[in-house]
Order: sequence, then structure tokens, then C-alpha cells
Amino acid sequence: MNKSSSPKKSKLPFYLSLLLVAILVISYFAVPPVNDFFKEAWSVLTSDDEARVKKWVEDFGWFGPVVIVVAMIVQMFLLVIPTILLMIVSTLAYGPIWGSIINFTAVIIASSVGYAIGKYLGLSFIERLLGEKTTKKITTFIENYGFWAVVITRINPFLSNDAISFVAGILKMNYWKFISATAVGITPLILLIAITGQNTDSLKTGLLYGSIASLIVFGGYIWWDKKRRSVK
Repeated sequence: MNKSSSPKKSKLPFYLSLLLVAILVISYFAVPPVNDFFKEAWSVLTSDDEARVKKWVEDFGWFGPVVIVVAMIVQMFLLVIPTILLMIVSTLAYGPIWGSIINFTAVIIASSVGYAIGKYLGLSFIERLLGEKTTKKITTFIENYGFWAVVITRINPFLSNDAISFVAGILKMNYWKFISATAVGITPLILLIAITGQNTDSLKTGLLYGSIASLIVFGGYIWWDKKRRSVK
């Protein structure tokens, strides 16, 4: 079949994203309550005060989970608000079970949005967002290890979750492969937070050891993979 006759990929997700951004920007400048909300959200989420953030989320009641999901998406562009903080706050505010469900849902949605941004806005936009050097490093990482590159990035709280979503989209990695790897990687981290998240000291210890363990396992995998390739 002639390539020119192939159906073009839909640009609807791209246009909807632009429309959403435009609505938010216009609302920020034209609607005082929206402006006040964003200012308060910025102040709270960048305060590094877990008790204050927890209280702020609890005040939303049933609407709180939506705020967590939206914050998880917005934080992809606000590096001062780490994903791990939002996951901890969700666990503190809603308990280990519901907090874990909210965290899992929020990560899947945010990861999908990041993937779509990379896929539809392309390399030049992501390089401006992440930097050319970082983008190239993550590109090489995904090209070499694919599914497992996403898994290890999700499971380790100190690696860039957002960057891996953007670059996976740029590379047009199979979406279901990407989201499955995200689910596999994020589940142990969510469970770890659910188990240790009610106590700050145990949480810090758990995250530290979990991070070290995941890096050791992945380091072993890289060693095995290089050895396997050298034999071929």
C-alpha cells in the first residue's frame, strides 16, 4: 500500500491538550477564585510541610482524589513538587488502602498524559523541557532496556518518573507495554509507602533501602544482559 494513502494519526488528543492548557491559563488570569486556588496550591505543595499538605487535601473531601490526580499531572512541569510527596500525602490523608488505590490511579493517568505529550509534541518540545543531554540519556536507556527501563524507573523513588514517560512517548514505545511496565514498577513502591507511610522515620528508611535494593537488582540485570550480548 502506498504510504501516502495511509490514514493520518488523529491529532485530537493534541488539540484537546492545547484547549485544556488554554482554558487553565485564561481562567488563571480572568477568574479570581481560580487564581486564588492556584496560588494556594502552589504555596501548600511547595511548603515541604506534610501536615499542612495533608490538611489541605483532606479539606477537599470526596474531591480530594481528583486534586491528587491533577497535582500528579501538573507536577510533571513543576520539578519542585516531587511525585513521591504527593503519594505520601495521599496515603496519610486516605489511609493505606484507599491511598494506594488513588496513588496507582494517579500515576497511571499522569504517566499516560506524559506519554501523550511526548508522542504528540515531539522531541524538540521535550528537549526544551528536560534538556538535550537528559533526553538523550533516557532515550538510550529505553532503547537498550525497554520494558525494564520503565519498571526500574517507577520502582525507584529517586529516578525521574516523568522524564521516562515523555521519552517513551517520543520513541512511540507501544502504549500497553509502557503502561504495563509502569504498573509493574509502581506497585511495589506504592505498597512500600502504604506499609511504612504512617511513620516518617520508617518511611525514610523504607524508601532508602527500597531504592538501594532496586538499583542493585537492576545493576545485576544490566551485568547479565551485557554478558549475554557479548556471548552472541
